[in-house]
Amino acid sequence: MDTRPAGTGMPVIPLYAPSVGELEATNLAECIRQNLLIHGPFVAEFERGIAEFVGTAHAVGTHSGTSALHLALLLAGVEADDEVLITPLTFIAPANAIRYVGAYPVFIDVERDTWQMDAALAVDFLKQQCTSRDGRLYNKSSGRRIGAIVAVHFLGIPVDLDPLLEVARAHGVPIVEDAAQALGTRYRGRRVGSFGTIGCFSFHGNKLITAGGGGMIVTNDADLARRARYLANQAKDDAVETSHKEVGYNYRMTNLHGAVGLAQLSKIDRHIEAKRRIAATYARELSKIPGLTLVQEKPDTFYTYWLSSVVVDAAKFGMTSRELLIFLRRHAVESLPLYEPLHLSLAHKGAQAVGCQVAETVRANVLSLPSSVGLTEQDQARVISAIEAAFNSSRQ
Repeated sequence: MDTRPAGTGMPVIPLYAPSVGELEATNLAECIRQNLLIHGPFVAEFERGIAEFVGTAHAVGTHSGTSALHLALLLAGVEADDEVLITPLTFIAPANAIRYVGAYPVFIDVERDTWQMDAALAVDFLKQQCTSRDGRLYNKSSGRRIGAIVAVHFLGIPVDLDPLLEVARAHGVPIVEDAAQALGTRYRGRRVGSFGTIGCFSFHGNKLITAGGGGMIVTNDADLARRARYLANQAKDDAVETSHKEVGYNYRMTNLHGAVGLAQLSKIDRHIEAKRRIAATYARELSKIPGLTLVQEKPDTFYTYWLSSVVVDAAKFGMTSRELLIFLRRHAVESLPLYEPLHLSLAHKGAQAVGCQVAETVRANVLSLPSSVGLTEQDQARVISAIEAAFNSSRQ
């Protein structure tokens, strides 16, 4: 298939693309040779590898990051009619998972410099707009219990977890970490996913490592891990008689996904190095162009830069982020705005929004640039040259 836009003669540089090779093919061939496509040893090996990498005692494979989030909320004890604090600036999956369990999202605005949930605002909401009753926190305006906090590490950048962990411990509110975009990201020297009650990861084709799909729950609680595995396998109580005492889900990871994921995990250090190199190059070169800035890594953190994203100041750069997107598309470079802030989504109409003006501003001005781990120096130079050409054209 010809991926060149009409008139350019150049192949499109994608926003992200998986990087797979011989080891993935070898593992898949072994699944087929043994005729072990669904159940098989690769899943357990992949689970052990992820647990060791993240720094948790247990990991349980699922068939997607979304199913991991759904299970995590159930395991955390979130109930129907509860409320769950979450950022508005993320993919819709975690907010949808909150609705799957019959709970409601409360969207907490983001920090202007990191684009992550504003931890101070979340703490203020819990202390000032909630009341404690019978050892639980309740939203004063809705009367609903605060069932959990979902700490999303958006774009491979960590949430400021310390304030959230402190208030959560004080009020018995579990924290679920959505680290789907942040495998390998560190906060205070530890990898994200290991701080909360439960952490969740995704291995979709656009992630740091992919299994062609699949997800993972990580935890230090053996009972939660056992229950996660039980619920993910249809809550099967007797494998022979196929009896069930409660409703479960078909959420288990397949051996095929485990095979690809295990191969990818062996390359994770190289993938992280590539992501950070790409981000550093964009930061260095785009800083030379007026009106463009990238997120700066904070002290005592380590970003994996799932997508390198640039803030476009239209007044200084000469065009808006959306105009730059169109210009880049014409030059065979794929880019993408951030997700629609979820408090504006019709899918979550009526959910409470705390602030969220910063999220709207960030979304309006930020554009994600090609960030595949296999992005070559030549292709990245082409992206940067196209952005320079956009700036120059705006001055004519």
